[in-house]
Amino acid sequence: MTFSHQMITQAAIDSFAGTDNPRLKLLMQSLVKHLHAFAEETQLTEAEWMAGIQFLTATGHTCDDVRQEFILLSDTLGLSMLLVAMHDGAKQGATEATVLGPFHTHDAPPMENGADITNGAPGQPLLVTGRVLSADGVPLAHAMVDVWQADAEGLYDVQRGELQSERRARGLITTDAQGHFSFWTVLPEAYPVPTDGPVGQMLLNTGRHPWRPAHIHFFVTADGYQPLITHIFREGDRYLNSDVVFGVRPSLVGDFQSHAQGKAPDGRDMQQPYWSLEYEFSLQKK
Repeated sequence: MTFSHQMITQAAIDSFAGTDNPRLKLLMQSLVKHLHAFAEETQLTEAEWMAGIQFLTATGHTCDDVRQEFILLSDTLGLSMLLVAMHDGAKQGATEATVLGPFHTHDAPPMENGADITNGAPGQPLLVTGRVLSADGVPLAHAMVDVWQADAEGLYDVQRGELQSERRARGLITTDAQGHFSFWTVLPEAYPVPTDGPVGQMLLNTGRHPWRPAHIHFFVTADGYQPLITHIFREGDRYLNSDVVFGVRPSLVGDFQSHAQGKAPDGRDMQQPYWSLEYEFSLQKK
């Protein structure tokens, strides 16, 4: 059977009519509908579509064990944050969520409460303290706080060439009986997402800047509660209103306090100026 120009879209949609899984059927038919509508609206050329295929191929080739270029693509197109916003539990009183980002790993070293997770990462000392609570204010003991960040040079440990296997400014903290946690790290600084791959080139070609405001990532979990993936951003950062991945929410802008040298709140004798951040995370029940 041959198809006219007008019949192609409906024929492609109908080709999934026999899909047993109703959710898969909906996703595939809707994908075809909107993909074809995009081509029609823009009068997409074959050369442009081939360029798009080459871009997606290059994006896949850039992915490896420590870098996920497709996540970066989703982030910079705003899709990641759209999905987060659609399914966020903040309306039930939980802390607002943000994107996971491309630099989370599953091998963060377990650390004692109050430990220094820096491990040589450059930057000014920062003491982070906080609590993990239920959305109705009950402290959550033994919650896991997975934390990672870029250092003062704007690099994550997994970006540091020969040091990729050495974990820096990254750790896994367990809350105490009252839900408290604390750790020492370095003050986060703004940094650009990688521009050496196809996604970075897309940003540069379209006149967009690649910068993220300074932040610390948190992945908080507790038995019986929805996992929380979020950031805490540094107040006053020049990129708070133009985050390249659209991840900033006002409730997630933290109050980073500067201190002169002296005794820190945890009793440590600091021989240099340092910073502190305090923040409480609320989790929604499953």
